[in-house]
Amino acid sequence: MDKPIGRKQLSHERIVETAARAIRRAGFDGVGVADIMKEAGLTHGGFYAHFASRDALVCEALERAGQESAARVAKGTAQRQARGASALRALVEHYLSESHLTAAENGCPVAALASEMPRQSPEVGAAAAQRVRGLVALVQRTLVAETAAADAPVIASQLVGALLLARALGNTSEAKALLAATRDALLRQHDSPNAPPGHPQ
Repeated sequence: MDKPIGRKQLSHERIVETAARAIRRAGFDGVGVADIMKEAGLTHGGFYAHFASRDALVCEALERAGQESAARVAKGTAQRQARGASALRALVEHYLSESHLTAAENGCPVAALASEMPRQSPEVGAAAAQRVRGLVALVQRTLVAETAAADAPVIASQLVGALLLARALGNTSEAKALLAATRDALLRQHDSPNAPPGHPQ
């Protein structure tokens, strides 16, 4: 029988979930502890009952953001694969979709935070590097070629770079065209020529 979740653990989970959204929405430096605690509906003074430091929270929030993003990717790619898309096509179309363009708060933490990752503390930087490795590993699992280990970091870089540039253009036709062009280029180069087109919405 599972042990009931205690009140402190529930509060801890709420703080981490709130922080995972907040850092993707506003960046590492865009929110402080007070902001996160207020958004979580908790008092600022209770923070240190849960975390030794702000960096400790950010590291945990990064891990949670990675878990949430992986779950969303799994759901989105499974739907596309059910319609006959290859694993790679399903991933590319989900990652470079119009819905991901406007969903930084709930999307990939690497795309949301990549430009800020090198300027963080060593502790946060190590947690951020794990998210990058996780994305590369996710891409590699979709590849069937013998060159998968070499291709995966390149494809991951193209996915993140395209999404970053598209978001810089805003939710515009220009941004959507950039995503579409990158999807087409990636799939022409790496996907099976016989794979059916998907639906990148």
